Amino acid sequence: MMEQTISEEQKFIITEQDQEIAEKTIRAKKMMLWFGIISLSMSFAGLTSAYVISKERPDWLIDFVIPEAFYMSLGLIVASSVTMILAKSAVKKEKNSAGMLLLVLTFLLGLGFIFYQFIGFNEIIQNGYYFTGSESTITTSFIYLVVLMHLAHIIAGLIALLVVIYNHSRQRYAKGKTLGIELASTFWHFVDILWIYLFFFFYFVR
Repeated sequence: MMEQTISEEQKFIITEQDQEIAEKTIRAKKMMLWFGIISLSMSFAGLTSAYVISKERPDWLIDFVIPEAFYMSLGLIVASSVTMILAKSAVKKEKNSAGMLLLVLTFLLGLGFIFYQFIGFNEIIQNGYYFTGSESTITTSFIYLVVLMHLAHIIAGLIALLVVIYNHSRQRYAKGKTLGIELASTFWHFVDILWIYLFFFFYFVR
């Protein structure tokens, strides 16, 4: 009887320790993500600050018009944030079919965003402005650079979404274990908000 009591107490201690380790791991992963987000925010803040300073150059392009495709990409990225919120909510409620549908829809909206970004690049080129060379301008070179950097992070977000979709198909987010989708959701919302900021920045700062 004594041995059984000791065994149960040991099991309780081990379970409690495992739970504590799991909670620390979750906090650490969330902190790492937010550290990355803050670092990226500072990088883009630096680029947009350099953009503002460069406006004083005599060769600055003052009549640049944002491509119409960028407006479409703005709508798609906002819609993807909505579907991501709904997807996370469905997964947490263990509505697996709805969660999968919304995750796939978010992924497709992300692909649509990339598609319209490249259409936007094509519009800029058709207007006679290139990234480098004699037909480039400091204005459009900045825009190309910033938008391509943002696209790289959108692609990273899409990769994270693919991982989430795979894990969800394997039902790995059951019983409240939703750290993966929470991290992916936070990063996705970040890149969405980042594009909204960049779009209005380029719209108003000319």
